[in-house]
Formats: sequence, structure tokens, C-alpha cells
Amino acid sequence: MNIKATILDHEALGRIVTRMAHEIIEKNKGTENLIIMGLRTRGAYLATRLRDKIREIENVEVPLGILDVTLYRDDFRTRLKQPEVSVSNITFEITEKNIVLVDDVLYTGRTIRSALCAIMDFGRPATIKLCCLIDRGHRELPIKADIVGKNIPTSINEEVRLRMTEHDGEDAVYLVETEN
Repeated sequence: MNIKATILDHEALGRIVTRMAHEIIEKNKGTENLIIMGLRTRGAYLATRLRDKIREIENVEVPLGILDVTLYRDDFRTRLKQPEVSVSNITFEITEKNIVLVDDVLYTGRTIRSALCAIMDFGRPATIKLCCLIDRGHRELPIKADIVGKNIPTSINEEVRLRMTEHDGEDAVYLVETEN
């Protein structure tokens, strides 16, 4: 991994999660009928942190769902020879609920399109808002996040990599140069 820049460290990530949790509460006008749903893998960890922060702020337990969209992707057969499929974990009713869909990095919008299709297989929510830690641009589909931690304009030869303690042993966001 050729790191060009460190965008966020542990402390900065913590501050952004706190701000995003407040935005979620504000945009939902509280926590009533609210569900936090994270996309595997790092979106799920981020969703857990947001849910925990909302609990700390509001003293309310908001349901947390984990969504795997591998089989809903339009490129899953061509992108990976052996796609890694996990199980979604949604153990509650989502119909007429306000879902906040959480992902780590918003790029082309294709993962979010897949997530929207997957959610509809579980029920018909009242609303779905998109929350992402990093928006790096380069959209291929008309998808826009409602809550963004940080906008990071990138070139096509760059990637944004989120590392989280739960999965990677550290909290950081890096701008990396891709190998062509």
C-alpha cells in the first residue's frame, strides 16, 4: 500500500463519528423508528460506533442491522473469481422504519444501489438515508449521501482506505496510490 497522505487519525475519526451521530439524530428528529444498518465490513463497524454514540447521547438503544450485498452487486461474477459472501444480520422488522444506511467510502454508487435492492427484500422502510464516512466522488449512478463525514476529492489513480481497530488493528483513513 503506497500511502500518499493520512486523512484521518484515531482522534479525528472519533470526532467525525460524534458529529455524524448528532446529524443522524437531528435529521431523524430523534430516535423514534430509527434503524442503523451497516454494510459489511467496515461500514458495519462504523454503524456499530454510530449506534453506540447515539446510545451515549440519547440514552436509547437503536436497532443495528448488518447488510451483506455481495450477491446483489452487478459485478460480483466478474470482479472476484470466488466472491466472499457473508450473512446479513437483520433480526427485526424494517417496514415503516427510518433506516440510516452506513458505508465507509462512497465512490461509484454501485454498492449503495446493491444495498437498496437488498433492503427491499427485508421490507419497505418509510425512509432510507445514506451516511458515509468518506465521499471521494467519481459517481457512476445518481446517488448522494445525506450525511458525510468528510469529502475527499480523488483522482482515478487514488483510493481511500479506511482502517478500523476492530478489523485492521488501527483507526485511520489513508489516501493511497493504486497500482496500474
